Amino acid sequence: MFEGVPIHWFLVLSTTMFFIGIYGFLVRKNLITMLMSIELILNSVCINFLAFNKILFPEHLEGMFFTLFIIAVAAAEASVAIAIIINIYRRLVNIDVEKMNEMKY
Repeated sequence: MFEGVPIHWFLVLSTTMFFIGIYGFLVRKNLITMLMSIELILNSVCINFLAFNKILFPEHLEGMFFTLFIIAVAAAEASVAIAIIINIYRRLVNIDVEKMNEMKY
């Protein structure tokens, strides 16, 4: 799978994805794009788990299991977050984070 590709390529890719996710989460005001940024962060962690597992312990599958667990948690998180976003949109007719001060009371 990774025989010809050096590990630093995977590290550069996952670091880039991680910081794009952090930037998107901090800068964007739309809840959907913030959710997509969190998914991007989780995917970068999955790439790290797979790369380090294949390089350091190719006979074990711990990185694969952690990645499957992260994917399951991300799917559950996305479904709950989308349900919350839909309820917010039905109540407030927008999903802008700056206008969520009505939910305080």
